[in-house]
Amino acid sequence: MEETPTITESEILADVIAPDQGDLTTEVAQSILRWKFTDRALARMNDLAARNHQGTITSQERQDLEKYLRVGSLINILQAKARLSLKPGGQGGS
Repeated sequence: MEETPTITESEILADVIAPDQGDLTTEVAQSILRWKFTDRALARMNDLAARNHQGTITSQERQDLEKYLRVGSLINILQAKARLSLKPGGQGGS
């Protein structure tokens, strides 16, 4: 029996959010494009990534890094949809 390929949370969210459909209003799209990690979060992610690269990351730190990566993926998906929505022909761009 063949194994079913695993799916990530990001893939599921991309399927639900449909980043290839520019159907957000201009106001919503512009708001989403302002979302970003704080300097504190960026510093933490960089520290975790460095520890991971060095092989000194703990199990808890690896879990934290994976959480940051999942949130980053969600933000990327939403911002892709927002950018498309602001292009001519997208709901927000008309």
